[in-house]
Amino acid sequence: MNRDIAKTWAQLRAEIPAHVRIVAVTKSLPATAIAEAVAAGATEIGENYLQEARAKFGFLLKRSPEPVEGFAKHFIGHVQSNKARAIVEIFDVVQSVDRIEAGLALAKAAAAAGKRLPVLIQLNISPAERFGVRPEDAPELARELRAQASLRLDGVMAIGPLGASRAERSRAFELAAGVFETIGGATLSLGMSDDWREALRAGSTMVRLGSALFGGGRVEAARV
Repeated sequence: MNRDIAKTWAQLRAEIPAHVRIVAVTKSLPATAIAEAVAAGATEIGENYLQEARAKFGFLLKRSPEPVEGFAKHFIGHVQSNKARAIVEIFDVVQSVDRIEAGLALAKAAAAAGKRLPVLIQLNISPAERFGVRPEDAPELARELRAQASLRLDGVMAIGPLGASRAERSRAFELAAGVFETIGGATLSLGMSDDWREALRAGSTMVRLGSALFGGGRVEAARV
């Protein structure tokens, strides 16, 4: 990381409408990146990998010179059912539920923890994307998730087609926005560092930014 995070955050916040939430994605970055983002004004942090997140969040809360807390922790990686309990223990929001088995595992873990866990359905809107429910199957998944008392379905998340043209990205995001209108909720999580402008035009209410905030260089996450 070789940029002024506070300055970059301010620039992004000036360009992105105030009603659109920014999740600072710190995958593969050290715990200090989270601390810098929170100090700059970020209130929501996204992580893809359970073990990496556990180490970094633990460091910030217990071992950093000035403990960092008060930010919402979003899990944006693939949900493995056998890790649902740990995900529920660590994270405040899960953005990547793409099948009922994962949803039921999260619901069971949330109920045991006495939590009502906010979740998003991950849509697959890209031929190259491995995960995500097909748009036509999303309404049925939404019904099943809403039947779980320990979950709160807040909307949908999708990853735009990588390497696609702006027009292709826009069409994919418009498809996701249409599914969101059908399913309902408060959160349409579309757009990352390379395509958040197209996502905003499609109506995104949340963008997930990594390199746009922290720069292209990645630092080994183990160096917490």
